[in-house]
Amino acid sequence: MADATAEGLTKALQPRDSSASYDATTRQEAGLPPRAPEYDVERVEKVYRKLDLRIIPAFWTLYFLCSAIRSNIGLAQTMNADVGHDLVTVLRLSPKDISTALALFYVSYVIFDFPSNLVMSKLSPRAWMARIVFAVGVIGASFTAVRDAWSLKFLRFLLGVVIAGMWPGMAYYLTLFYPPSRTGKRIGQYFTAAQVSAAVVGLVSAGFQLIDGRGGLYGFQWMFLIYGLVAIVVGISLLWWLPDRPLPPGQPRTSTGIAKWLPATPEALTGEDALIHYEDLKRVYHPRPWTLKDLFGILIDWRLWPLTLMYFGVVGVGIGTQLYGTVIIKGINPKFTGVQLSLLFAPIWIMDLIAILLVTPISDRFHRLRPFFFSAATSIQIAGLLTVTFAPTTNPWARYGGLLLIGFGLGPTVPICMTWTNEIFQRRHGEVGVAAASALVSGLGNLGSITTTYALYTGWPEDAAPGPRQYRNSNLVMVAILAVSIISSFVMFIALQIVGNKPSKASTENGNSTDGESASFQDGAARRELKQRGFGRTWWSQRS
Repeated sequence: MADATAEGLTKALQPRDSSASYDATTRQEAGLPPRAPEYDVERVEKVYRKLDLRIIPAFWTLYFLCSAIRSNIGLAQTMNADVGHDLVTVLRLSPKDISTALALFYVSYVIFDFPSNLVMSKLSPRAWMARIVFAVGVIGASFTAVRDAWSLKFLRFLLGVVIAGMWPGMAYYLTLFYPPSRTGKRIGQYFTAAQVSAAVVGLVSAGFQLIDGRGGLYGFQWMFLIYGLVAIVVGISLLWWLPDRPLPPGQPRTSTGIAKWLPATPEALTGEDALIHYEDLKRVYHPRPWTLKDLFGILIDWRLWPLTLMYFGVVGVGIGTQLYGTVIIKGINPKFTGVQLSLLFAPIWIMDLIAILLVTPISDRFHRLRPFFFSAATSIQIAGLLTVTFAPTTNPWARYGGLLLIGFGLGPTVPICMTWTNEIFQRRHGEVGVAAASALVSGLGNLGSITTTYALYTGWPEDAAPGPRQYRNSNLVMVAILAVSIISSFVMFIALQIVGNKPSKASTENGNSTDGESASFQDGAARRELKQRGFGRTWWSQRS
């Protein structure tokens, strides 16, 4: 029976092209490695759909909770403000206290993002992701006990420490199961959790305001406590659900170090599915250990810096909108109540969600045009900010419409930037390139978040003064950093056409390249990306 099964799997893995025999002989005479078998596209798609069901819902859930816990301090500033039970009044916070607390999260996030992702690449990825969610839950629940500005700032700093590595870690984790051209859509799918979180947290906060004072807790304290406890439960459950990185078929999974104490998790794929995935993404199954020399090569790679500037602008505006959205809406119409502010906050992120679902799959299909999709979405944000800034104050709904435009433009930008980073650095530096570059782009790019949370809006007292010009300068600063993002995307695009993106020397020498014929481990996904994805035969594909 075992022999029959093996024979069946062997037949399933035979090349489907009738010229395969001739091609194999030609490659052998040329001294090239044999090609991996080709499969029906639908059969390959079925394998990736199985992976989607295992990974994407789990990532969506953890990202939803972590986003909610990270951003609910913004809502807490206006919850039950009409009775003096908002975070600012209860803790007697000044505008500078709030902006400092918000910014401290990103200070620690920037510091620990890079090392966190490198640790994840060395240890069990699923255990590291579960650790992040569990720790975020613990810190999030601890916000219930804050009593003064000092404790709020301290916990915000700790929250940045424990959540660091989550976003680039998820992007790195995807590359262990998907080829680069398939990651943009998946990143967009779980990135919608941040938008749904922002909308739902805004709506649910209206409910928390209704139980203000129950059990001796303010409404915002109930919000901190409930989200924190749910995240703790989810963090523990992820240990039993998320799969570890795949192993070559037939290789037993051995546990060493801390992994010996972790619960076993089912393999992501088994049987023929595992064999097909192995042949389609063979490069992932044969990683080489990275060294400090590899990290140095990534740090001095010029490609890192335009991507970082792209991320700097869009994530700065995204976080600024998320944390100060209700503050901006209140500035549009000071008569809005806390519940109304929460309800008006949600549609911004519904627009964000719609844009992600519309644009990211198309950007995967035409993946060589990612900078154009990125710049178009960023331009919509600029239009929204200008509307919020210059629309007549007599028509507050026009300004609110500008916020909806900002939300729509925000949606695709971060997933596209992170996907483009993965594509470029996986090809050039292999697996360690993805782990390091995604963390550096995310970490350094979040300096934009520090800018918008510390220096703008309530952190800029003169700009926050009531009147028709309220927040005008803050909005224009956000327009400026978005312009930097657009310029950086085109600089990157043009530079890649001039100098290309060939695998680095170290990557090629160590068999970690994915550059067509030079790779030691050929796989079907690499060939398919050259032939079938986007405008693969146009003039600009020759260097990329």
